[in-house]
Amino acid sequence: MNIPTLASCVAAGKFPEVLFWVGCAGSLDQRAQRISKAFAFILQKAGIDFAILGKEECCTGDPARRAGNEFLFQMMAYQNIQTLNGYGVKKIVTTCPHCFNTLKNEYPELGGNYEVIHHTILLQQLIDQGKIRIKEGGVFKGKRIVYHDSCYLGRANGIYEAPRKVLELLDSELVEMQRCRSAGLCCGAGGAQMFKEEEKGNLRINKARTDEALATSASVVVSACPFCNTMLTDGIKEAEKGDSVKVLDIAEIIEKEMITE
Repeated sequence: MNIPTLASCVAAGKFPEVLFWVGCAGSLDQRAQRISKAFAFILQKAGIDFAILGKEECCTGDPARRAGNEFLFQMMAYQNIQTLNGYGVKKIVTTCPHCFNTLKNEYPELGGNYEVIHHTILLQQLIDQGKIRIKEGGVFKGKRIVYHDSCYLGRANGIYEAPRKVLELLDSELVEMQRCRSAGLCCGAGGAQMFKEEEKGNLRINKARTDEALATSASVVVSACPFCNTMLTDGIKEAEKGDSVKVLDIAEIIEKEMITE
């Protein structure tokens, strides 16, 4: 896709307006890589001057801190902050609410002060500015869509309207789960739960959340977080609804629906 690294830009005397923080999931997980590519495609078509860190990007340390390893978190954070400050980074966009929350709310106390925005916010801004135009009709016309609130996007940072305003532009029916917005239910991956063995219980959280999504009779479940995407996709597969219900990131939907001429 010919996406430049920040190092190559600076070497050429250029300083991109935005750093796209890809994140561990968006870099390494095959499913989440499709989300990263979709968002990068949107940025290119919208004419946004951006770059990535590439191999200089390390994990923000969010899972380490949530799992209780504060020492490891601070080591990772300091390394990233040194890199970001060294390049004079001012504005960061990310498709991961975990990265978003950590960079925005937890890095400042360690010396990392940046304007950090989530991709749902940027997508809404680009649509409002006319840099992204949505097709009439499109592949989602008439479909029933339900949006899942990520914990770190919703309750932690109060972002509820931006993703919904973007989805409302589609010629589809946007519905809500019984638990949504500030009362939304976790997908089961947060707090480093994705990386540890299950505790005793009688119901997996991702199954409970998937059941709520399926109860809406939606054919498309939309998330704005790679962790949520994984957990909901697993839940849909377990329910044997993979042929009739798709789990997509909001960036993947806009990539399909935007006018590119």
